[in-house]
Amino acid sequence: MSSKKGCDASLLLDGNSSTSEKFTPGNLNSARGYEVIDNIKTAVENTCSGVVSCADILAIAARDSVLLSGGPFWKVLLGRRDGLVANFSGSSNGLPAPFDHLNTIISKFQDVGLNLTDVVSLSGAHTIGLARCTTFDNRLRNFNGTSSPDTTLDTTLVSELQNLCPSTSDGNNTTPLDRNSTNLFDNHYFKNLINGRGLLESDQILFSSDDAITTTTKTLVETYSNSSKFFFNDFVNSMIKMGNISPLTGSNGQIRTNCRVVN
Repeated sequence: MSSKKGCDASLLLDGNSSTSEKFTPGNLNSARGYEVIDNIKTAVENTCSGVVSCADILAIAARDSVLLSGGPFWKVLLGRRDGLVANFSGSSNGLPAPFDHLNTIISKFQDVGLNLTDVVSLSGAHTIGLARCTTFDNRLRNFNGTSSPDTTLDTTLVSELQNLCPSTSDGNNTTPLDRNSTNLFDNHYFKNLINGRGLLESDQILFSSDDAITTTTKTLVETYSNSSKFFFNDFVNSMIKMGNISPLTGSNGQIRTNCRVVN
């Protein structure tokens, strides 16, 4: 999902720091791999020009990256067209942040038609990928003004992360979101949460917060940690739902020749 408007490849549009979604807090120096999409688009255009949208390429690339990492396969519904403008404010305000409270995250999902199961299953995508220090260093030293690390974070992991992210750093050092299962799409992410080794605050609150009990996200974490089958099944359903959020079809939008700019 590239913006609150839906899956229209608006994230891929270049621009400046006040217009492009690439510069919003949730994406800047975090969303990467744009050149991979460029290469795919070039190859597709050389074969069948003006047929496959950048939005569809993103949806297929997401599915294939999961599959090639050991995760499930699903049929990607095609026919999306590309948006003509980026949605800077939607991306800034609509995307869940690593510092959001659980009810805020749930509300942001509900705003685009996704439910509690979608929150937890899609969070499981953090079984692959990296996070910058700036997205979790609030947990390492003075969590919520306590002058101490986040007590829900494993103490051994705290020491490792403090070394990786010294207080004098620029915050751009990275570490795997799912330590000890870095490049494998599996249910290890949920096992981490049970062991206090969720990297982001927004990860760990799915299991350790008071709201995790009342909202039942804790129960879902436990279910997924015990069964890859349940996780994979719900993840596939949630990815299909997310891929169908307000797509542009028919004569709306366009099929960009270059994913970075409108035609």
